[in-house]
Amino acid sequence: MSKETKYTEDNIRSLDWKEHIRMRPGMYIGKLGDGSSADDGIYILVKEVLDNSIDEYVMGAGKTIEISIQGEKVVVRDYGRGIPLGKVVDVVSKMNTGGKYDSRAFKKSVGLNGVGTKAVNALSAFFKVESTRDGKSASAEFEKGNLTNQETLEETSRRRGTKVSFVPDNTIFKHYKYRAEYVAKMLKNYVYLNPGLTIIFNGEKYFSENGLKDLLSDTINKEDQLYDIIHLQGDDIEIAITHSKTQYSEEYHSFVNGQHTTQGGTHQAAFREAIVKTIREYYGKNYEASDIRKSIVSAISIKVMEPVFESQTKTKLGSAEMGGDLPTVRTYINDFVKTQLDNFLHKNPNTTESLQRKILQAERERKDLSGIRKLAKERAKKASLHNKKLRDCRVHLTDSKKDRNLESTLFITEGDSASGSITKSRDVNTQAVFSLRGKPLNSYNMSKKIVYENEEFNLLQAALNIEESLEDLRYNNIVIATDADVDGMHIRLLLITFFLQFFPEVIKEGHLYILQTPLFRVRNKKETIYCYSEQERRDAIAKLSGKPEITRFKGLGEISPDEFVHFIGDDIRLDPVMLDKEKSIEELLSFYMGKNTPQRQEFIIDNLKVELDTIEEEL
Repeated sequence: MSKETKYTEDNIRSLDWKEHIRMRPGMYIGKLGDGSSADDGIYILVKEVLDNSIDEYVMGAGKTIEISIQGEKVVVRDYGRGIPLGKVVDVVSKMNTGGKYDSRAFKKSVGLNGVGTKAVNALSAFFKVESTRDGKSASAEFEKGNLTNQETLEETSRRRGTKVSFVPDNTIFKHYKYRAEYVAKMLKNYVYLNPGLTIIFNGEKYFSENGLKDLLSDTINKEDQLYDIIHLQGDDIEIAITHSKTQYSEEYHSFVNGQHTTQGGTHQAAFREAIVKTIREYYGKNYEASDIRKSIVSAISIKVMEPVFESQTKTKLGSAEMGGDLPTVRTYINDFVKTQLDNFLHKNPNTTESLQRKILQAERERKDLSGIRKLAKERAKKASLHNKKLRDCRVHLTDSKKDRNLESTLFITEGDSASGSITKSRDVNTQAVFSLRGKPLNSYNMSKKIVYENEEFNLLQAALNIEESLEDLRYNNIVIATDADVDGMHIRLLLITFFLQFFPEVIKEGHLYILQTPLFRVRNKKETIYCYSEQERRDAIAKLSGKPEITRFKGLGEISPDEFVHFIGDDIRLDPVMLDKEKSIEELLSFYMGKNTPQRQEFIIDNLKVELDTIEEEL
């Protein structure tokens, strides 16, 4: 019989605010990460500070926000009203303290619970807040949430506003690095949602005059727009809609009170429903919802009184009510879209003709594919039941309808040895493995039909659950894990082509990554160092005394599961796949996967020369 564990008053412990945040950071900022993903914690820290500055702008105070990120240090300066000088310490170090509880001051604020800056403070090795108002300033410095210095009521000639500086704690955010692309995307969303606001990031200016219309213009090239962007605005709501000529899936950008709700929610569901209902009524045809929404690229922003989100990171709206005397979110959006979109369609016959042709084309394609899709789904279901391709994770196996977990990851591997190593090393709760058989097909310029006819693509699509919308994506992170050789690189390229051709929003929304695994292992009797480049190998040899043993890993299958667990655990290194905004998807695919062999050969030779020159300099 097992010995009973004692449970007394001594077992009861009360944590102060900073201890709780540091012990359970995921409750406040979601996943930690290293900066390779847009939803990693270090970006949430920036967002939490920025949200306060945005709220100042919304309340009519301060039209410019300046942001600097140099290495690990982040500085955010706004020119709003400034924190009341006597409360500078309290608002960043006392839970449930802030001006947003007073609905007269912050009616439709991004953050409501007064937690954001406290979390940033607690999770930073260095944190400083400075407030200037009425010709006076006050400041406070902290280390891991502990007050280390305080200066109050100094005379100053500085402009009013608030300045926050912080350095994330590297004992919590390990090996982290800020990526300018992710920060820039965040800032662009802020200016799209706040026309007239200027944000300056490391000297670069971000500004928008046309709100969500500018967002869609930056998302989809003019040449790929089926018709000019429909841009409609009302009280507490703004929408923008077009359809892509080449994209297959639906793409939505949704926001609540300035927060990018990457996982949608009640407002996005209502928006999708309202579009279908309005278009059916306008044409007097009961078109299939999937035919109407196929290839749609759209955005919606609403403002809600005291919104309820499904997590502290606010990625999904749970509110059913708009607040005050307004109707439900669903009714409000439906009424707006029904009136405004219907009016627009009546006034723009060229748009309605183009849209109807697109719907009828989608209908024909769906009917042509209906038999193939049915067989493909049956094959996918059978394959899943027999666990031939997909080794799922428990977060999905236990509840198929569970919301996408921020930590859930699907590794796409090639070959039995590689998939075996990852399968044995993975966290079965959140990490799944999809095993390819041989090299995937080059899908460039092929129709969606190939996705259902090709077993690999069909089963991959089924595993990801992205046939109709990214909203149902089952894994937050899709990681291509192939050998670091020519064949592995080729497989990466073919998989990226598949996503660009049929599901580009997977890449646009930052879900696709390349797994980096070490090229070398350098060790002696006391220490082992894994090296991801030639330079790291040289540094490791210099660090370890004597003649260390050096192993060159030729493939994933050669790395034992005991070692592999380090490379897909806390120390995982991921390179995000990002799109060049200057080039269209068609241009990218045509250049890298088309038949322009001479131009591509010249490109490879030129870049190889640059790489060789770099290596020579290092040597």
